[in-house]
Amino acid sequence: MESKAVARYIGSSPRKMRLVVDLIRGKSVGQALSILHFSPKHAAKDAEKAVRSAVANIMNREDVGKVDEESLFVKEIFVDGGPMAKRVLPAPQGRAYRIRKRSNHITVVVATKE
Repeated sequence: MESKAVARYIGSSPRKMRLVVDLIRGKSVGQALSILHFSPKHAAKDAEKAVRSAVANIMNREDVGKVDEESLFVKEIFVDGGPMAKRVLPAPQGRAYRIRKRSNHITVVVATKE
């Protein structure tokens, strides 16, 4: 049994988020949550929220009922790029530099060990 959660339009770059997400791929849910909770990276908060959402989704399914959190693991987790907000920064000699404020989407799939 598996469940999915998607966190969209997160305000950090996909590259920074992938560093955090790569730490928990394939780990058990308890281990993944503890890694994310004590990680100093800012992106870890949003990743932890997405993992908790996926766990809640599998708990709330009608056909499953109560699932032990010890038997769950992060089957799949990946980061896609979201829309970019484009801004302009004044530069020397009348020029303007473009700043691209990136965003991302996280997809988490949690499954039971069988």
